[in-house]
Amino acid sequence: MNVRNPAVRFGLLPAGIALALAPAFASAQEAKGTTDLDRISVTGSRIRGASVETQQPILTMTRESLEKQGFSSVADVLNNLTSAGSPAISRSESLASGENVGGYYVDIRNLGAQRTLVLMNGKRLGATTAGYQDLSQIPMSAVERIEILKDGASSIYGSDAIAGVVNVITRKNFDGGEANVYVGQYGKGDGDTETYSMTLGARGERGSLTLSAEYSKQDPVWAKDRWYSRDGSLGPNSTSSTWSPISQNGSWCNPTQVDCSDSKKAVWKTLNAGGNPKNPNDYHTITSDEFANSNEQMTLLTGVKRKSVYINGTYDFTDSISLNTDVLYNERQTFQQIAGYPFQSNSFGTPLSGSSAFNPVGQDVSFRRRLWEVPRTTDSQLKTLRFAPTLTGFFELGGKTFDWDVGALWNRNESIKSNRGDMSLIAARQALGPSFIDAGGVARCGTSAKPILGDCRPWNPLLPYGVDGQGNLANQELQDFLFPTFTTRGVTKTTSFTANLSGSIVTLPAGDLGFALGVEHRKEEGSYVPDAFAQSGQSTGLGQKPTRGQYDLNEVYLELNVPLLADMAFAKELTLNVASRYSDYSNFGGTTNSKFGLTWRPLDELLVRGTYAQGFRAPTISDLYGGLSSSFESYIDPCGVKAPGSVAGNAACTAAGAPANYVQLGQGNLPCSTLPCQSGDQFVSGANPNLKPETSKSTTFGLVWSPRWVQGLDLSLDWYKYEISDMIIADSVDRILRDCYVLGNSARCASVTRAADGHVSAITYGTANLGKMKTEGYDLGVKYRLPELAIGQFSIDWQTSYTAKYDEQGQNSAGDNIMIGRVSEPGLFRVRSNLGVNWQYGDFGVNYTARYYSGMKESCISLADGWCDAPNHMANGESDPLRHTGSNTFHDLQVSWKAPWDATIALGANNVFDHKGPLQYSAPNSSFAYYGGFDIGRFLYMKYTQRF
Repeated sequence: MNVRNPAVRFGLLPAGIALALAPAFASAQEAKGTTDLDRISVTGSRIRGASVETQQPILTMTRESLEKQGFSSVADVLNNLTSAGSPAISRSESLASGENVGGYYVDIRNLGAQRTLVLMNGKRLGATTAGYQDLSQIPMSAVERIEILKDGASSIYGSDAIAGVVNVITRKNFDGGEANVYVGQYGKGDGDTETYSMTLGARGERGSLTLSAEYSKQDPVWAKDRWYSRDGSLGPNSTSSTWSPISQNGSWCNPTQVDCSDSKKAVWKTLNAGGNPKNPNDYHTITSDEFANSNEQMTLLTGVKRKSVYINGTYDFTDSISLNTDVLYNERQTFQQIAGYPFQSNSFGTPLSGSSAFNPVGQDVSFRRRLWEVPRTTDSQLKTLRFAPTLTGFFELGGKTFDWDVGALWNRNESIKSNRGDMSLIAARQALGPSFIDAGGVARCGTSAKPILGDCRPWNPLLPYGVDGQGNLANQELQDFLFPTFTTRGVTKTTSFTANLSGSIVTLPAGDLGFALGVEHRKEEGSYVPDAFAQSGQSTGLGQKPTRGQYDLNEVYLELNVPLLADMAFAKELTLNVASRYSDYSNFGGTTNSKFGLTWRPLDELLVRGTYAQGFRAPTISDLYGGLSSSFESYIDPCGVKAPGSVAGNAACTAAGAPANYVQLGQGNLPCSTLPCQSGDQFVSGANPNLKPETSKSTTFGLVWSPRWVQGLDLSLDWYKYEISDMIIADSVDRILRDCYVLGNSARCASVTRAADGHVSAITYGTANLGKMKTEGYDLGVKYRLPELAIGQFSIDWQTSYTAKYDEQGQNSAGDNIMIGRVSEPGLFRVRSNLGVNWQYGDFGVNYTARYYSGMKESCISLADGWCDAPNHMANGESDPLRHTGSNTFHDLQVSWKAPWDATIALGANNVFDHKGPLQYSAPNSSFAYYGGFDIGRFLYMKYTQRF
């Protein structure tokens, strides 16, 4: 069998890599046996030992358990763990932008995806310049098992291992072949998903070669096709709306009738059906029925395509020296779409010229128009090339066995983002400027005496959507002129070299004193360069500047496993584990982080364990060297009369130009009906090269009990506590405005600019080590494999996480720093619990899973809307009206059959009862009124696996 065929068919594996690998494995014949169980390694420790895995809270997901789930990606599997937090940049966040959009990340304990370290075979996964490690790089077909360490591990792995470590172990020493097909779709008939994979392997006397190729595609789901996202309704009895105040049909303000520069006096009009665009009397005041529902053009879930090839090769040079090599090539493409841009001529100084052939009054007019004909699309592509060779071996010295390894890692991620739908302001000024009708009756740019030659086409923004006429935005030539394609490119590189040595130093009365020591050199390089046109700020898109930088570090660590007592009454085992790591960074200097663990086994069936760990997260390339970017922020202006704790009319507000009766203005410079309110102006944020690393302390204490009187039952209970200081966070708009106008700190006012009407028209802010948070909780695990019965074999796996505390530092209305309790906010569930029941009878199997999420709370948007069930709630001595929603449970079911031709056929459904979560008007982890981590409907699938 030609094992190269899948790679050739997918067209993914660079020929040079394949040729380089071929000689090393050409003589591969029968592989050696499995590693001696006395010297295995597990995630969280560098010391090889069969019992190390019990010293820390580690959850292992085997390939068998992965196959019983209805998820087709590593990220989906991990995000359904009870200890996983809200999905970072979920597929439902269609409004998200930037380098990290399109990736799939895991967030343990809700401490942030950047604080969960992801490894592939013990080595770091490539990251973006912002430190996000994309799990979509790893093909599901190549996974052997996943180990999740739910504890800090910076002393072993260095930066980022604050919340925990996810180590994806890939397949090797595979012998034979396996083909997999996975197809599925939502009960609504959308979101079609298909995955095809092939794994081939051969083993010989001295080595092995394993190849896995995979193609996966998930179609996008559209917001218009789901009940909670098809319109902008904010819920029962709501008097508010998220519908755009920008007319779908175009609207304008007639300066001959009112003062269009005054947002309170401006009257916006749109064309009557069948009206003459040149006749100002053929327009009527726009009504709410003519507003655009932007959700109709938006993707609810982004579409994904992925192609990957993974190769693992092993070769034993001698009985004690071996080479293990991993090669991964992956292409990932994601697609998202949002509605056409809500163009406001006043925001860009681009009125319709009085000399335009389409102007009805002969003088400049302001207008608003949703650019409905050209939705904004983002096509994100990521190419990953990873090469990770490791030379391992062992030797005997003084009757002791010592293990060593020397390894390297080269990981390169290249991203390309193509955006279309943002208008060129340079082209817009020409298209909206003077124009004339030529002798042939065609509108031309410029004047008859001085026409503008080339691609320029006049635009009539007052022409309603769907109405024919010259200057119609539906015209392809006009679109080509106004809407360029913006291309952003990024490259990140990780290079590391490691050397490790482990073994036992001496034999103590209670056992061997184990050790591990090692060194690592690592270099991180990254750049993210937006399109030159986008950098110029001459488009309707958010302004961005390049990110480019690098740093390197040298690290050394030492770990000791000290047996204190053994085989004594109430001390079958008492072991102390100590580890410390020194890291020297080129940008901020050195840091030392240590960990202490204690394992006590008073009885054979009872284990007591505890750890204390220091951790850190180094500032990323983006944190340090990121370019400026802009966004439309939601905030509360304390100078507005409707703001909680308003200081309207005080000296600071008055001096800044905000009148005493000022009402905060939002999109379209319209008065805000609810607070916080989104700005209609772009605010600028940036990086900080003087950042320090974040620091953390984590403590765990747990029990593991396998009662001898119940065969097959394992119970575990672990308590955890984390505290993170000097968190790198963005200095918020609310914090700056509060410091400036409420606390009177004039230095904080320097970056704030107000327009003539008093609204905040510009503000600049950056990142800082200002954050702090604390969390605490429990993990309960129950696994029970019942005795085999006449009706089959039953097994139960019940995992529950309870969050007792999740406090994050913030400020009250007085500007004082306070710790804000956030448990039960969307994504910060008090309880998450997964109950899995598996039944196996001969060749038939059934796997059932119930995924439980406790109730949520969110701040009320308006007390008048009728859905605020706790309007009198107080928090930190201030009014904090809340809305509560109940708990939610999603049920998954899979039925499988092992066919006699060595195949497995499985049919299943995730969310089999089509449960719908509640409306969440805060749109957590989503661009819509629904929690982004919940199922969006019943998903049906079929899996077929053929082994040969």
